[in-house]
Amino acid sequence: MKRLSSFAVKDFRAQLRQLVLTGVAIAVGVAFLVLSVGGSGALVQFYSQSATVEVGNADLQAVPDSGRGLPKEAAARAGEVASVAQVSERVLGAGKVVGSSGHRLLDDRAVVTSIAADAKLRWQRLDGGRWPQGPDEAVLDRGTAEHLGARPGDTVRLVKPDGKAAGVKLTGLLDTSSSTTLGSQAAIGVPYEAMKTYATGLTTTQLDMDIREGADASATAKAVKKALDGNASVVTHARAVDNAKQAGGTAYLIVLSAALSFVMIAMAVARMVVTNTFSVVLAQRARQLALLRCIGADRDQVRRIIRSQGLMLGVLASATGLAAGGGACVLGTWLLRTFADLGPVELSLLPHWTVFVLAGLFGALLTVWAVRKPAKAAAAVPPVAALAQSGSATLPEPGHKAVRQTFSVLLLIFGVYMLTVGLFHGDLALLNVTIGAICSFFAVLRFAPHLLPPLVGLLGFPARRWLGTTGKLATQQLRSNARRTSAAASAMLVGVTVAVSAVTAIGATGGSMESKMSSRVPAVFTLNASDNKVPAGAVESLRTQPELAVTPVRAAHLTVNGHKSLVIAADPAQFQEDAKGVPEARALKDGQALTDTARGSVTVAGTRLAAVSDHSSWLDTLLPGADMYVTEHTLDRLAPGATTVAAVCLDPADGSDHDTARTAIDRALSDYPHLRVSDAEAKLTSVRQLLDRMLLVITTLLGFSMAIAALGVAATLMLAVEERTREFGMLRAIGMAGRQLREMLTLESVLLALTGAVAGTVLGLVYGVLAVRSVLGGSPLTILASSDGTALTVLGILAATALTGIAASVLPARRVRRMAVVDALHTSG
Repeated sequence: MKRLSSFAVKDFRAQLRQLVLTGVAIAVGVAFLVLSVGGSGALVQFYSQSATVEVGNADLQAVPDSGRGLPKEAAARAGEVASVAQVSERVLGAGKVVGSSGHRLLDDRAVVTSIAADAKLRWQRLDGGRWPQGPDEAVLDRGTAEHLGARPGDTVRLVKPDGKAAGVKLTGLLDTSSSTTLGSQAAIGVPYEAMKTYATGLTTTQLDMDIREGADASATAKAVKKALDGNASVVTHARAVDNAKQAGGTAYLIVLSAALSFVMIAMAVARMVVTNTFSVVLAQRARQLALLRCIGADRDQVRRIIRSQGLMLGVLASATGLAAGGGACVLGTWLLRTFADLGPVELSLLPHWTVFVLAGLFGALLTVWAVRKPAKAAAAVPPVAALAQSGSATLPEPGHKAVRQTFSVLLLIFGVYMLTVGLFHGDLALLNVTIGAICSFFAVLRFAPHLLPPLVGLLGFPARRWLGTTGKLATQQLRSNARRTSAAASAMLVGVTVAVSAVTAIGATGGSMESKMSSRVPAVFTLNASDNKVPAGAVESLRTQPELAVTPVRAAHLTVNGHKSLVIAADPAQFQEDAKGVPEARALKDGQALTDTARGSVTVAGTRLAAVSDHSSWLDTLLPGADMYVTEHTLDRLAPGATTVAAVCLDPADGSDHDTARTAIDRALSDYPHLRVSDAEAKLTSVRQLLDRMLLVITTLLGFSMAIAALGVAATLMLAVEERTREFGMLRAIGMAGRQLREMLTLESVLLALTGAVAGTVLGLVYGVLAVRSVLGGSPLTILASSDGTALTVLGILAATALTGIAASVLPARRVRRMAVVDALHTSG
């Protein structure tokens, strides 16, 4: 046993140069694992610490057991407890803020938060200036202040519930960067006493309490809970902090699971690289393995030698990956703390030491598992193979060929069946498609030696035409060794398939969402009033703006079939043609009506109209709560002189753009701050940005898989250079220049990478389209057409793959360039 171990170590050291790139692939995977866990932990740290910061410094906190908020008398009841010194309500509401120049926020929406007078009970954070101290002062979050062009000391206008605006002094800026309550939205802070003046829909979300000196916090909490009739949860400060951390722990599991799914893809690719590399190395050493058998080594001993070498490679590579991952975490932590404005939150990307232990074990065991199949094949090399002049090109496949092929065919049939079942809508359609995609994908991988070499020939056709002998040799070499070619290309195929599937699914989903959102709105901007009465002066002011196309929506309350109903009318000529309901509205004639329920005919104010039903979405889009749409002439006949402008649809005029139109709206409505403007295009932009960020994260994470696959391509080429040394020397001897040899290797590398990428692109498009169709429906062509940006992204992936292939050929090409012709011709392998 000792001699066997000694031989394994010496043999591993001799083969280490051939296994360097494979070790780097494992190291990248392990480093990616460490970074993923550390990044997931940092993300959850941010939310957990943010929630902890929002706990504040109060001794006790009371939160409602349901989401309806605390009752109005809750603060008074809590204050009656003898050991409670002071109570402050956390109140949230809705409000509006307008800049001094009339500039508005998107949709005019803002959350209004109460500012406690006592600093100990104040949970918000200030980013500059001072806290407001009276009803004529307020604070805004920094983003909103910058959007309005306001600074501390300036005057902004807050809209009161009655629609009138009051000028208040901006005393400071709120820091909402780490706030889960106020972040990602416009925020206004006013003193508690001024909440009813500037906000509507007030809700008491929490009570913050300061207890008297010497009082027991737990006993006081029980007394407050009893005073509130048990309808609220009352906790101490320490317990509130623990609750916030516990919520962060749940989020950590979710984020970590998502991140680890990408790690598993990368490690699966790394396993394929290890398996392929060891298969090639052991095939080149087939004669040596046979000699071991001749001198007495049995199959089990040969397997143990190879597995021990895999373990040594795994340990070295994992240690390198741990060092690289840990260094990257330390660097990332320093960059975050130095350049990111995270407020009181302190993040660390460095995971717990147990993560390093588990990651190292995972990398080492994965390598051992990856060499299991090559080791079994190497042990099957018969002793008689020692009589061969050189190593066999391939190792014998372990197991029965008929069994392997039968299993592959059954797996493919089952996968295609599940994909077909998933085409039909149902509760499990997406699950069926997912199972079908996984099964069919693994079947394709098993059939790769039969499927990928012909694809190499197809992709190499232009090279054979344009590069002549170089292109022919490169293509023939890849096609002649189908197993090795398919093994190297399959690693790239895995990453590209997942990437293209995600890109297609996200793009098509985003396109569908944008299409649905666009089809619901007849105009880019919509102006509404809380009482459905837009002042005539506001309409006229809008009409004076040449940058705007103005379409008022008039309304009247009329009796329809004996019930009081809201009837509306508008000129649909300027509405967007592709919006839902616009064609019907344009085709509507006098004496007809679009309704939400009625059919046949309806009686409106004593007049019978022909009803066209099932247009509830169109009515709600024009004016929420509307029951019927008629032509303007019909409305004038039904309610002469009794109509009001309930809403206004606005579009950029010819020659105007969105931003110009928005500025014109702000200018026209500077005297009407209570009116609300909805911006459909800005909402679409927000959706696009969200999907783009999601796509960027996914492609970045999958980039690790493609990098590992590129290392596999480079490792395959490096091993091929050693195996084909005599061939290269012969080609140089008969007149092929060194430049042509480098071109041939570069072309082989690019063809290997592109073969996996093209096959992965086809599979990814199929899986992505079927996944979207299982949820949203539609034809495949329609789904691809609606997949905004998918074509460019896929082309980018293919281009990146080609560049990856070129990069992977650098080291092999350099080695060929340094090869001496005479020495190459004397090589026996």
